[in-house]
Amino acid sequence: MRKTGNRKNRTFRSVIIVIVAITAIYTLLPDYLQKGLIYFTPDIDDYKIFDNREVKTGTPLSWPVSERYNNIDLPSTLTDSLEKYNTVSFLVIQNDSLLFERYRDGHSETAVSNSFSMAKSIVSLLVGCAIDDGYIKSLDEKVKPHLPWLNGPHSEQLTIRHLLTMSSGSSWDESYSSPFSITTQAYYGRNLNKTIRKVEIINHPGIVFKYRSGDTQIVERLLHKVTGMNVSEYASKKLWQPLGAEVPALWSLDKKEGIEKAYCCFNSTARDFARIGNLVLNEGEFRDTRIVSANYIEEMIQPVSYLTDEDAKMVDYYGLSWWLVEYNNMKIPYARGILGQYIFVIPKYNAVVVRLGHKRSNTYRLHHPTDVYTWLNTAVTILEDN
Repeated sequence: MRKTGNRKNRTFRSVIIVIVAITAIYTLLPDYLQKGLIYFTPDIDDYKIFDNREVKTGTPLSWPVSERYNNIDLPSTLTDSLEKYNTVSFLVIQNDSLLFERYRDGHSETAVSNSFSMAKSIVSLLVGCAIDDGYIKSLDEKVKPHLPWLNGPHSEQLTIRHLLTMSSGSSWDESYSSPFSITTQAYYGRNLNKTIRKVEIINHPGIVFKYRSGDTQIVERLLHKVTGMNVSEYASKKLWQPLGAEVPALWSLDKKEGIEKAYCCFNSTARDFARIGNLVLNEGEFRDTRIVSANYIEEMIQPVSYLTDEDAKMVDYYGLSWWLVEYNNMKIPYARGILGQYIFVIPKYNAVVVRLGHKRSNTYRLHHPTDVYTWLNTAVTILEDN
């Protein structure tokens, strides 16, 4: 009995020592790693664990409802796809009217969800607004005169166009799998301004396309400097209010009263995300009100074919922070986020499609996750039926 008791005591002491050691190591970790270990992976409801700034609405303008609203039966194969990828919202706007919407997993027309990298496309629209407002002369304006802290041997050459086309040549490491990457530090950290200042322009910009969230965050710093507003205020003034958004958006911050995670973390509803797509569909107008110049919208959704990617292939699938996919002989600009957040603009059908959810495909076809084609198939089925 005594030996058994001693073994139990030794086991208990070992467990206590391990717990104390883990606790000690945890407390010594940087705050972003502590938070990353707690939450482990990004989620569409992460706005609940971050501080946020409200993107305020003005006078809400509800979507007119089509006569055939939700009067369309989807084939079981398409319904299965919605469930397979844990879709929470699927919405189709046609002819500026609400044609179809479906919600799951407790979501509704008023539930907000993280956009993740769709936010990059929203920031691109804000750059167009800033050019219209005269805060920025052109896309080819140099960045360093506005942000003199930029470092690196090629920082003097960096332009706004380079940032929007992901051709900055910066040192940013877009690694989602490593807890020690700058992307993880930016997402969970509490000093985004300090984090972005670590980035250096180490290669000639404007030559190679390489996707970097840091490029968009530098644009955020630039917009803040030239407009004198944080990007939430500017987005409210230039987009959310004139677009008649119905629900205030939440832009997640690095800390209370901090700065927006501009490369991600714009949280809104499917119906209000559709307004972004409708703005692009109508070449910068919303309900006969000019919001962004038509010239900027046209340039924004043109492929940057003069760039090559890291595989030395022509970049015919990206514009000014908007993705471009060819589907059924249609060229479709779209915004996308890492967990399957999408805004598709389909000019042939005068339509906008929004899909929000928890998952996207892990396989790619021509630089696009294969579920992109699933959602376009679903949307076209609905639109053809109508």
